[in-house]
Amino acid sequence: MNVLEIAAAVLTLAGVVLAVRSRIETWPVAIVGVSLYAVVFYQARLYGNMALQGVFAAFSAYGWHQWLHGGEGRSRLPITRTPRPLLLVAMGLGVAGTAVGAFLLSRTRDAAAPLLDAALTAFSVVAQWMMTRRHVENWVIWVAVDVAYVALFLSQRLFVTAGLYAVFTVVAAQGYREWKGQIGAAPR
Repeated sequence: MNVLEIAAAVLTLAGVVLAVRSRIETWPVAIVGVSLYAVVFYQARLYGNMALQGVFAAFSAYGWHQWLHGGEGRSRLPITRTPRPLLLVAMGLGVAGTAVGAFLLSRTRDAAAPLLDAALTAFSVVAQWMMTRRHVENWVIWVAVDVAYVALFLSQRLFVTAGLYAVFTVVAAQGYREWKGQIGAAPR
C-alpha cells in the first residue's frame, strides 16, 4: 500500500462526508485531498484522472465561494433540483467530454483505459459542477461514476482507492437522501 494513496483517500473521504453534511469545510479539505490524488494518478498512468484533480481543485475554490455567496443577494446557496434543460445540457457536455477525452487519451501511448478514463473524467466534472451549485442530482451521477471507478481502480491495482470509491458509492446515495430532504430549507 502506498502511504500517499492512503492519505489522499482519507482526506477525500472526509471531504465527501463533509459535503453530504453540507459543511463548508468540504472545500479546503477537498483541495488537499485532490492535490495528493493528482500525484497518485500520475504514478498509475491515469492521466485523465490526474488532470481531473486539477479541475476538482478549481471547482473546490469555486464551490467554496458559491456555497457562501452564490445565493440571492450573495447569501448562502440553497440546495435545489437541477432544472431539466440544464440537466440535459450537462449530460450532453458529459458525452461530448467523453468523446474528446477518449480521442486525446487514446493518442497517449501508455494511457490505461482511455475510453473509461475519459467518460469517468467527463461525468465527474459534470457531477462536481452540479455539487458546487448545490443541485441534488449531483449525487445520482456520483453513484453511477463511483461504481465504474471501482472497476477501473481494481484493474489498475489501486486497491485502497477502489475501496474508497466503493465507500463513496454508499456515501453518495446517503448524500442524495440528505440533500433531497433539504430542498427548499434555509441553507446551513
